[in-house]
Amino acid sequence: MTSPVISNRYDFVLLFDVKDGNPNGDPDAGNQPRMDPETGQGLVTDVAIKRKIRNYVGLKTGNTSPNAIYVREGAVLQEQRRDAYQGLKDGEKASEEKARALMCANFFDVRAFGAVMSTKKFNAGQVRGPVQITFARSINRILPADHTITRVARETEARAAEGGSTEMGGKSTIAYGLYRASGFISPHLAQGDKGTGFTEADLALLWEALAAMFDLDRSAARGLMATRRVVAFRHASPLGNAPAHTLLDRVKVTQNADTPRDWSDFAVTIDRDGLPQGVDVVEIL
Repeated sequence: MTSPVISNRYDFVLLFDVKDGNPNGDPDAGNQPRMDPETGQGLVTDVAIKRKIRNYVGLKTGNTSPNAIYVREGAVLQEQRRDAYQGLKDGEKASEEKARALMCANFFDVRAFGAVMSTKKFNAGQVRGPVQITFARSINRILPADHTITRVARETEARAAEGGSTEMGGKSTIAYGLYRASGFISPHLAQGDKGTGFTEADLALLWEALAAMFDLDRSAARGLMATRRVVAFRHASPLGNAPAHTLLDRVKVTQNADTPRDWSDFAVTIDRDGLPQGVDVVEIL
């Protein structure tokens, strides 16, 4: 049975933390953890969060249609669109629209996040995705720390000939950070001929990915990372029953330690009093 296209708007809060790691290094700053220099709060880009979602979905589904991943490691995007053009005449607007529809049908991340596919070869147009996620910002201030590391092996014979017993390297971490991001799911961008066709089954897979994405993305550089809470506000109306910011503000995170070092140093509450008519709270995690 085919899953129906979503018809409800959602606004959600994502909370995740990192301990003794670097959640999202900035290549323009020596790969140090991203941060707001004015407030000292840590930052994680929306692109990094979407990358984790893509990785989870690709692993779970074996990167196969209808949940293949368009933007994935090592992929040539132009070639990813080639199959959508088989049997279609290049250069025709109808071909672009058909290719666009096929890309939405076959790739989970195109249905969810949209994509710019309007390059000269295999033009599949542009797609606005119904799922959008903000930068994540830490609740607490962070202090990046640089660590010098060593290894006893040599990369090349020339380096070995230089003498010495070790090679030096470095890494940057933060001791602890609890990060908060907001997300929005707009059904009008999923429905109709111009929509991506994002379905209820896709939505269930998205919730699953948000809850478990860090468990399949371990690395020494990122330390301990975990999704702690995913709280969604479900609207009865496709256009929504209340402004998003008034609902997201109902999820309150209180810091209970001057120098937090663990999830237990925070308290999360959800204000359910006087919820607007047509809005339900859905605790995914």
